[in-house]
Amino acid sequence: MKHLPLFFDLEGRRVVVVGKGPAADRRADLARSAGAAVYQVDMASADELKGAAAVFIATGDLDRDIEAQHAAKAAGVPVNVADRPALSDFIMPAIVDRGDVVVAISSGGSSPTLATMLRGRIEASLPERFGALAQLAKTFRAQANALILEPAARRGFWRRLVEGPAAGLALSGDEAGARRIALSELDATRRKLKPVGIAHIVGAGPGDPDLLTLKAAQLLQEADAILHDALVPEAILKRARRDAEFVPVGKRKGQPSWAQADIEAELVRRVRAGQTVVRLKAGDPFVFGRGAEEVDALRAAGLPVTVVPGITAALGCAASAGIPLTDRRYASAVTFVTGQNADGNGPAWPSLAVQGNTLAIYMGATEAASVRDRLLDAGAAPGMPVAIVENGTRPDERVTTGRLADLARLAATHVSARGDAGPSLIIVGEVAARAAVARQALAEVS
Repeated sequence: MKHLPLFFDLEGRRVVVVGKGPAADRRADLARSAGAAVYQVDMASADELKGAAAVFIATGDLDRDIEAQHAAKAAGVPVNVADRPALSDFIMPAIVDRGDVVVAISSGGSSPTLATMLRGRIEASLPERFGALAQLAKTFRAQANALILEPAARRGFWRRLVEGPAAGLALSGDEAGARRIALSELDATRRKLKPVGIAHIVGAGPGDPDLLTLKAAQLLQEADAILHDALVPEAILKRARRDAEFVPVGKRKGQPSWAQADIEAELVRRVRAGQTVVRLKAGDPFVFGRGAEEVDALRAAGLPVTVVPGITAALGCAASAGIPLTDRRYASAVTFVTGQNADGNGPAWPSLAVQGNTLAIYMGATEAASVRDRLLDAGAAPGMPVAIVENGTRPDERVTTGRLADLARLAATHVSARGDAGPSLIIVGEVAARAAVARQALAEVS
């Protein structure tokens, strides 16, 4: 190890920055962020530098850098010279700042680009609110040390605090909820009771595993159990922790499946047993995903729960098919509806059939005839462009385009002999014609 990483408390201490310009300004801002009293000057003598905690030099001129470095040495103050490691007592690492949690990455001055690349990877893996965990631990440190006398039990409490339900709530921004859970876990550990777990209602997106949010990917690595929809592909499930328990609870039309009440009961049972549970839903949990019902069931049971949004099918599939849902030249509004209630108490179809509105119909392939008839009866033009996107964003994506009058015939090619269809989205509106344009452009490039 060429350099020893150290963290200095600069709160209220004098730090001198020699030089003007972007490099000097960055160092001044960094020192201020640590609470230092920063003095930025063009040049300084040894007498002026005495008593400073550190000196940063960034004049951009070698001779001036050397002169300032000599002054810092004569004053006995540690010095850093921008881009000149041979003149420096210490070097500046790449920094990941998460409040009280700070990660410093150094290549020993050999490759700042390598350190920056590593910083980007670490930043992607650490949630933005990660520093809240340190604050949470700080809040309960004295109480835990006083109340939990057995070292093994105390270690278990701290591990659960930074990895378990309280951590999940803190990372989601619910600091009050995190403190409540931490208090209950502190009491449970002291009394040797089994603490409760937490449920995360997570959107898996439209199917492409690379469209998972960072938070969703992190939670998949933390879950003890994953209750997943049938439409969540294997490629996404493979991103989960290897020893997680996978429970398929999906619903498929005309096939035996879990009742919604049974899914909610299973979530409650597992969280009460102390598990970290991810309820993994295709698309977004709050867009035709029954996520609100599951949240209500967990809250009614007094159990902790968070919600992680996902890219809903309308956005993911439309983008993949090259359809801008609200291209201002053709559409000024977009409406999400489900085709499953096309024969029941569905939406007000006349308001959906107006010109300039894009209609994104979820689960509509098997109800295409009813959707077509209701839109035509409501005044939509028979020649209105439509697109059906099946398995959107996935390797086997399939897009069919045509006219509203032919919607049932087009959808029939997406329906299997069993009467079901792959995850399909119907888009109705002028913008749907862009799917054919996108395919033509792709064919020309290929």
